[in-house]
Amino acid sequence: MTTSVSRALVFVAIVLTAGSCASSGSAQAPIVQPGAPGQPGRVLAPGEAATLPHPGYTDADVAFMQGMIHHHAQAVEMVELLKTRTESDDMRKLGMRIEVSQEDEIKMMRHWLESRGQQAPDPYMMHDMPGMKLMPGMLTPEQMQALAAAKGTAFDKLFLEGMIRHHAGAITMVHDLFAAPGAAQQSDIFAFASDVEADQKMEIIRMSNMLEEIQ
Repeated sequence: MTTSVSRALVFVAIVLTAGSCASSGSAQAPIVQPGAPGQPGRVLAPGEAATLPHPGYTDADVAFMQGMIHHHAQAVEMVELLKTRTESDDMRKLGMRIEVSQEDEIKMMRHWLESRGQQAPDPYMMHDMPGMKLMPGMLTPEQMQALAAAKGTAFDKLFLEGMIRHHAGAITMVHDLFAAPGAAQQSDIFAFASDVEADQKMEIIRMSNMLEEIQ
């Protein structure tokens, strides 16, 4: 879908919303569809707006969801290590927040893919797939091994450094999605990607403060 069509649909949606908010005794506001650049708009007939095409999903949307499942799965794997290797209650609380949010989002992303007839990878099998590409910010197998070998404060430091980098990678994935032509036009994926960016930024700040306290 082109940008001009997307903007047109957004404009129509705004006008529709404004019209629905009018009092029942007033006449319905006209629905105007903007024209192409340099061309006038036109008033749509009653019911015609409902027949306009809705934004579709793109290959970039599918790749983002599949890649983010892989990304989230490693975060959950890192939290599993945290449960037996940290001695800090604050770290345990951080791990619990990450685990709950990431597992909920994995379920949502798999449902999004399945409902569109797309492959929804099993997050707990992906690390065993040969040649599986690491998403931005993900730890390498060697880095995961180093994390698994650490305990106490040394573990906490490696975990925070790794998870900060991990979260920054998720933000990169969101930016790449938004930069892809026609991507993130559907409201659900746009809202999810926006939430990922906002949540990861806030958590990076929290983890950075925790890292400063143990250094």
